[in-house]
Amino acid sequence: MIRVLHMIASLDVGGSQTVMMNIYRNIDREKIQFDFVIDHPKEDYFAEEIRSLGGRVFTMPAFHGTNAGEIKRDWNNFFYTHPEYTILHSHTRSYASLYLPVAKAHGVKTIIHSHSTSTGGGVKGAVKAVMQLPLRHQADVLMACSLDAGEWLYGKKACQSDRFILLPNGIDTRERYRRELGLEGRYVIGNVGRFYDVKNHTFLLDVFEKIHEREPEAMLLLVGVGPLQQQMAQKAVQLGVAEQVIMTGNRDDVPELLGAMDVFAFPSLWEGLPMTVVEAQAAGLPCVLSDTITKEVNVSPLVEYLPLGDAEQWADALLTRRARMDVSENIARAGFDIRSSVRRLTELYTELDRAARS
Repeated sequence: MIRVLHMIASLDVGGSQTVMMNIYRNIDREKIQFDFVIDHPKEDYFAEEIRSLGGRVFTMPAFHGTNAGEIKRDWNNFFYTHPEYTILHSHTRSYASLYLPVAKAHGVKTIIHSHSTSTGGGVKGAVKAVMQLPLRHQADVLMACSLDAGEWLYGKKACQSDRFILLPNGIDTRERYRRELGLEGRYVIGNVGRFYDVKNHTFLLDVFEKIHEREPEAMLLLVGVGPLQQQMAQKAVQLGVAEQVIMTGNRDDVPELLGAMDVFAFPSLWEGLPMTVVEAQAAGLPCVLSDTITKEVNVSPLVEYLPLGDAEQWADALLTRRARMDVSENIARAGFDIRSSVRRLTELYTELDRAARS
């Protein structure tokens, strides 16, 4: 059996975590088993499921700017005591340049995986950008969820090399079913995303206020958690729409929640390749996205892009795009079917394991 070590920072409900859990659930675990390293031990939403599937969860220190020596030492000790690993698949990029060389020194093959197109702003973002520069030279495999995400992290030249692999975020296209939420007879606008500035919930609430004025029975269903959740709840009160806004918190039944929506709104400021948009299309949902989102998620006639800023324009689009359709074949043809992702990763892990042992 091949044991693949995934460095993923946290096991909370997020884009990269959801992607890898989808793959983990569907991969042949008699041949390939996943273990996970995190540096945010309190964010462990998926930990119990991972252990039930035969995986292990390890905790390592997080990088806080002055403990590079501790990071390298602890990763070195880890590989000394865990010689069973031949592959490290890192979804954390901000300080991966510290531990990828340590893994390689122990004969471990390394994958760096880009799931985004931004480090954020300010000094912290600038430091991350500098620390990420060596990754294109350090890792054995450069992986990305989209070409935009790849070129952003590795540069165009690296993405033209045979070390680069494009792996669209795989989803399961099986039939979704509508989960009862007491929303019968309501028009439901939905969004899945953590409550951070980048997800732009504040603009979405402005849009929903316009919708509520025109269709008082409409509801806004927000799936996720985050530091801005309480602030957004207060804004809903200020706008007079609190009774029409449902915040579900973290959920492991996102497909069912998508089935309860009528239209999907995604006004993010930036993204890598947002899996939830593809999942929403797989559920047959019309999707209205900010024009900052990569066109690689536009795999069906369900998608409409709009610039940010005009709440009335967004309200018009969300109120008029009501026609669901089955686009599962489009999803599979675009490479987002979970079987394609599992097959590609199985082949890659087998190849890397063989190379590490030779």
